[in-house]
Amino acid sequence: MKKTKRFLAAMLAIVAAFSVAACGSSDDSKAADSEGAADEPVEGEHTVEVEDTDAIPTMEGLSDEDKTIRWLSYFDINPTRANPEVRTDLDLFQKRGGSIKYDKCASLEKYTKLANYILAQDPPDMFWFEANMTFPYNVTRGMFQPVDDIVDFDSDLWKNVKDTADQYTINGKHYVAPIRYVTTSVLTYDKALLDAAQLDDPYELYVNGEWDWNAWYDMMEEFVSGASGDEIRYGVNGWFAPFIYYSTGKTLIMHNTDTDEYYSNLDDPDLERAANFLYNVKKNDLYLQEWIGQASDCFKQNILFYAMGPWASMDSHTPKEDEEWGSVPMPKDPNSDTLYYLPDIETYMWVKGSTKSEAMKTWLACAKTVTTDDKYKDIDRQKFFTTNKYWTDEMYDVGYNLLDDDTYVKITDPGRGVSTEISDDDVATTDTKEAVNSWMYSSVMKQDENGAQYTWAQLKEQYRGTIESNLKTFNADYKKYKEENP
Repeated sequence: MKKTKRFLAAMLAIVAAFSVAACGSSDDSKAADSEGAADEPVEGEHTVEVEDTDAIPTMEGLSDEDKTIRWLSYFDINPTRANPEVRTDLDLFQKRGGSIKYDKCASLEKYTKLANYILAQDPPDMFWFEANMTFPYNVTRGMFQPVDDIVDFDSDLWKNVKDTADQYTINGKHYVAPIRYVTTSVLTYDKALLDAAQLDDPYELYVNGEWDWNAWYDMMEEFVSGASGDEIRYGVNGWFAPFIYYSTGKTLIMHNTDTDEYYSNLDDPDLERAANFLYNVKKNDLYLQEWIGQASDCFKQNILFYAMGPWASMDSHTPKEDEEWGSVPMPKDPNSDTLYYLPDIETYMWVKGSTKSEAMKTWLACAKTVTTDDKYKDIDRQKFFTTNKYWTDEMYDVGYNLLDDDTYVKITDPGRGVSTEISDDDVATTDTKEAVNSWMYSSVMKQDENGAQYTWAQLKEQYRGTIESNLKTFNADYKKYKEENP
């Protein structure tokens, strides 16, 4: 339930972000009510006049049917009771006569329903990209088609995401056209706690290039050790473990570009360093493991950092007038001069069998334009600050602009999409409902049934066989797909 609540709230925040000039509510009760009245379609209103642009195709000469995209998803792009304003990308699309026809499905059933539609030769046109299971797994299951015919990655509109798109290719064909990078987790802090403990501002350390694992650990340790009497303090709560591994530039499962195969990277010494660092964070009582749903509740429990996506510090979770918060990116690997980050990618997949190439080309261009054009980004920023008055500019930049330039090298995690057992949290059997890939990243901060903290050596021994056997099966399926789709 904790993971579901976090995911749905984050999903609603993503939808609000895509609205640009029309940010909707991120109230958790609305997010959780995926079948309720909040999801009902309504007539939308344009609260900001959207300028047109020649960078987007016109779709002249197409029939209304050919301008209509059938969208299979568990959330709507059209106005709903929860988000009644017309999204800016949709406004641009409608200016060209386009429309989105919503085909609703439950989140846990999305791939099953998509597969059934394709088998019945009744495919929708568009599907939401998710890091878990979309690529390469469900591409090799014949669910999606390449986007090279509708996206020119050398054009001004798309060239800034080409490096990432190149990581989602099979036989040289691109399947993912990133529209927006999302900072999936940041470290938010209450400056009052910092000042009382006489600690440096972590954002200043980040700007000076000094924000690494060691600086973070030392700050948490100093804060926790400063507790007096019966006071209990912690250094961090929330979701941060995978990003420590990612900061090395490595992942548990990697793709060998020379052999074009996926392989286990369990014995990488950099991953072991990351695991040992996280082990000590937990062992030395710097980490509170229990779920806390928003930043303010975290700070009230004397926890220095709250690690979560920006959604958990905005809208109904936003700081009050008498509060001063800050945000800082995840710390870098002290052994590396390169800043690595694994972002979430917002985009849409083109379903195999869809013939709506012109409509899809136009829709993707509309969506990409509102996330890259400065005038739309300014509208987004202004709208955000009307409901989050006490955020700082630095917090906004860390949460929403961190990945807009080349400061960070953006990596992908193949382990999130190679098999159900390794990658699919929706069918996981662990107590925390995490598939093997997710479980491995966080489990050195967990305990077994006897209360003993897991070690990296134990986890490798326990899951090595599972990972290797799953990869053997996937690589065989992957090879077959390549042969059949040259």
